[in-house]
Amino acid sequence: MAQLVIIRHGQSQWNLENRFTGWVDVPLSAQGEAEATAAGDKLVGFKFDEAYTSSLQRAQNTLRLALKSANHPEIPETRNEALNERMYGDLQGLNKADTAAKYGDEQVLIWRRSFDIAPPGGESLKDTADRVIPYFEAEIAPKLRAGKNIIIAAHGNSLRALVMFLEKMTPDEILKFEIPTGQPRLYELDGELNVVEKRYL
Repeated sequence: MAQLVIIRHGQSQWNLENRFTGWVDVPLSAQGEAEATAAGDKLVGFKFDEAYTSSLQRAQNTLRLALKSANHPEIPETRNEALNERMYGDLQGLNKADTAAKYGDEQVLIWRRSFDIAPPGGESLKDTADRVIPYFEAEIAPKLRAGKNIIIAAHGNSLRALVMFLEKMTPDEILKFEIPTGQPRLYELDGELNVVEKRYL
């Protein structure tokens, strides 16, 4: 049996400003830092063998603040852009309300919430899953099968892709599933990575 904890990073500066962020490397807001610290309070007593995060500072700093708040000893940390947020392409940096005014609410909703329709120059959730899941299977799954406890701090869409895989959700089911910021989600996994238990801490 192994434990996997996933954390969606806290509020970023562009979340605060209602802008599409994607792969732009923006920092956490003050609220985001507080959310990361609060997440760590819920991890007191957990023992992780390794940590994984994306190449973006908002996820890295969420991990750092959470582990610090949990008084967790230092562990190996792997950063990889396979765990990055969904790439929003031409929408990155744009205000979400302005984008809706330009393209229409319905079109923006399709870009944000469909499974396999990408915004111009960007990725769909399916595209995101196509990089997250092979990375997870190659790098992280063998360690979980060996009984290691792992923590992943990443992003709303990269983590939704992982949740879809772990919980065997359909595209329709994952589109309705939201991961709250700064709320650690625990999976108890057996040796075949079947989910024995799942809950927010």
